[in-house]
Amino acid sequence: MSASGIGSVLEDAERNAVLSWLLVGFVVAVAGGSLLAGDLLWAGFALSVAAIAVVPAVTFRDPTAMLPWEVLLLAVLPLLGRVVTTELTAFRGNVASYLSVAALALVVAVELDLLTPVEMNHRFAVAFVVVTTMATAGVWAVVRFASDLLLGTTLLLPAGGLGAPEAALSAAEEALMLEFVASFLAGVAAGAVFQLYFRRRRRGEETLPVEEVMP
Repeated sequence: MSASGIGSVLEDAERNAVLSWLLVGFVVAVAGGSLLAGDLLWAGFALSVAAIAVVPAVTFRDPTAMLPWEVLLLAVLPLLGRVVTTELTAFRGNVASYLSVAALALVVAVELDLLTPVEMNHRFAVAFVVVTTMATAGVWAVVRFASDLLLGTTLLLPAGGLGAPEAALSAAEEALMLEFVASFLAGVAAGAVFQLYFRRRRRGEETLPVEEVMP
């Protein structure tokens, strides 16, 4: 099992596998709890996290072939925060949500590098995380807008849709702009964390003792 670029972060150590599977189990439990509570959005998100996390193990048919648990933990943190407390401002909640999206974007980047002919270096992977996170925010905004217009929901627009009072529409627009800012900050933060993580791994690999080869 080998990979170039960021795919080299894949670890098959038993300790890493145990921690990673514990995180996956937690995510599945959160998904079950969300389903019982009728929160289909978070249930679907949690199931997506779990499904993406186990792709390497399923592909290699090896339960120890899991991504680094630190990477998975960052994707799980918003789910953990949602279980522990709901006392978050809308902006902080958006940052937490998109931080999880950013973590998932990097997980996808690692798996693309590992399982497909695509190769990414660390810097491109960070840029991929930021752009994907912001793109996700844009797509999610379009989906909510279309739902509000076609289905009469209030996911993005206030009650009354485009015919709502100007003050309500301005507040919705301001909230959307803050959401875009949150997605950018989350992408940059996740990218910075991962870049530091990669550098630490490289330093650790460079300091490993080199075995002498007997002629």
